[in-house]
Amino acid sequence: MKMKKVLQYLSIALLISVLSTYSYAEGELADKTANDISVRAPNVVQAFDDVLPAKSQNGAGVPPFAANLFAGNYVSRRADALDPDYKIVTGDRIALRMWGEVTANETLTVDANGNIFIPDAGELNVVGTTAANLSAKVKSAISKVYKDGVDVYANLLSATPKQVLVFVTGQVNRPGQYTGLPDDSVVAFLQQAGGVDPQRGSYRQVLVTRRGGQRVASIDLYDFVNNGRLPRLLFQDGDTIVVRPQGNMVTVQGDTRNSYRFEFLNNALTGEQLVRYARPNSSVTHVAVAGTREGLPSASYITYSQFLGSRLYDGDSVRFVTDAPSDVMDIALEGSFLGTSYFTVQKSSRLQEVLDYVAVDPNEADIGNIYIKRKSVALAQKKNLEESLQRLERSVLTAPASSDGEASIRAQEANLILKFVERASKVQPEGRVVVSDRGKVANIRLEDGDIIVIPNKSDVVSISGEVQMPHSVVYASNATVLDYIAQAGGFSDRANRKDFIIVRPNGKVEMGSQLRVQPGDQIMVSPQLDSKDMQFTKDIVQIVYQIAVAAKAVGL
Repeated sequence: MKMKKVLQYLSIALLISVLSTYSYAEGELADKTANDISVRAPNVVQAFDDVLPAKSQNGAGVPPFAANLFAGNYVSRRADALDPDYKIVTGDRIALRMWGEVTANETLTVDANGNIFIPDAGELNVVGTTAANLSAKVKSAISKVYKDGVDVYANLLSATPKQVLVFVTGQVNRPGQYTGLPDDSVVAFLQQAGGVDPQRGSYRQVLVTRRGGQRVASIDLYDFVNNGRLPRLLFQDGDTIVVRPQGNMVTVQGDTRNSYRFEFLNNALTGEQLVRYARPNSSVTHVAVAGTREGLPSASYITYSQFLGSRLYDGDSVRFVTDAPSDVMDIALEGSFLGTSYFTVQKSSRLQEVLDYVAVDPNEADIGNIYIKRKSVALAQKKNLEESLQRLERSVLTAPASSDGEASIRAQEANLILKFVERASKVQPEGRVVVSDRGKVANIRLEDGDIIVIPNKSDVVSISGEVQMPHSVVYASNATVLDYIAQAGGFSDRANRKDFIIVRPNGKVEMGSQLRVQPGDQIMVSPQLDSKDMQFTKDIVQIVYQIAVAAKAVGL
């Protein structure tokens, strides 16, 4: 099937190693050859292991501080759990055992008056007695009748924990009346009500009132989140938990551990108070404050020390910024080299200045095929690839058909192409910059975060694609491309026998029929395509080559 040929071609292109959309022409190469690179140990460039601070976060949809308090679960104590501090109520069952001069083995139920009846001793009121003190109280009553010779043991068999009905109202997600145990926490009742409404409710003013309007407690959930402190209350029937409306809010973003909206209770908040909750990173040097002053928009950019003494108001937005001027940037090394793999260098440094302080083993390092992986190039490659995939996807989904048969063919094509688009969209470009050619290395300006790659020397040549037996063979100086393909069993039936692809160790791609093979090269034989077999061949081929020069997609 012709479509399968196309997809095989796409798959082969996905196997091409990482290349860059940027390469430096031979005229831009430095006068130094690769063999001129020094193998001295670094003494000016200083190695380091620290990473740069993270970038500032986006302020969209910043949640209030403590909102995740209700993302967990709060489970009440089991109804059948016997708490030593549990106070006996009507209906509880008690096991009584007596031995000695008098024997008894009774199961007693606390009656409506709160009493149990003890043989030969009469009634005994036990309501309000704790489970831990029950046996002592019963033994004391028995000892008044039997002075000696009688031992007593009493145990609470089953408790009837008193359920309380508590109203939860105010700025919560599901106001209503909820059931719980008297010693359940405020947070547990709020959890039943869906938690505090993050847009309207206060996490710092949660009130507990009793019948008659008596205030039992005022709770600040910030204290619970930060310090684990929560007032211990015994709820009663008819108690009410009220979440007050949200107070003044300040939004915090940027280089900080806690990017949230923080609530404060007074009319103003100092910067020093805010940092106790926001916990900005130690690298912060400046703070951007935006808000409203006297009815007009206001914005300021001040140092961190000035911010500590400043006053903040409702609606202010604070962004902590690491804005210290830096004259250095970090550069990494990969591949075959000796010594450290990370360096700090002065800004505006060039490649040769760093390579002069990199120690290599000339017998192992292929210094004639050095290349650079650059973040900015990778981002540009990813953006271009995504735009091309989107165009292809649109053209596939909007392709016209003149007949039912053609429509069926187009539907099959669309299904295959959309699968290809899905796979291709996962490609992550390396941003490879080709800086070496014919033993010379371009002395280009470095960028922060560049990774200099010094490949290992190789004595083999890889052959893949439309050949009978893809594999690697030993390099021979007098062998041609066709010789290497013959060692791989020759062409397959679907092979393009005219033009071949060679990927150099530095990532450079060359296409043609008269190519010179070098050690470490990868020879790729593409399938022969008939553009009449498929409507979108041109678009796909363009995308294939974008992937070929953008990303190493062997895993796909």
